[in-house]
Amino acid sequence: MRWYVEVLRKYATFEGRAHRTEFWMFVLWSLVISLALSIVDYAIGTDGEYIGLLSGIYSLAVLLPSLAAGARRLHDTGRTGWWQLLSIIPLLGLIPLIVFWAKEGERGPNEHGPNPWEGPQPV
Repeated sequence: MRWYVEVLRKYATFEGRAHRTEFWMFVLWSLVISLALSIVDYAIGTDGEYIGLLSGIYSLAVLLPSLAAGARRLHDTGRTGWWQLLSIIPLLGLIPLIVFWAKEGERGPNEHGPNPWEGPQPV
């Protein structure tokens, strides 16, 4: 849960880098929360054809942090956050993104900042 809260603290921070643990724990907790809210939506009758009221509100609330975390994760692998636009391509667009997000980050500092596990580098 610590990683989930850390991403929310960096709500719209697209600069810097995010380690795999930070990104994937955020994804995991977001899926768990979305599933729980979908069940509640169904139970109280606010479920729609595609998405329920509560899960829809939650999805909108975490949209910006999700994009920011994805961009920081791509930065850790040496890529720009604009690669997330691949997700616009139905089905096939997510495959390279998942591969990029799953790859180990670059060791040491890169053009997007210091390695998230090493902390700030002395100048």
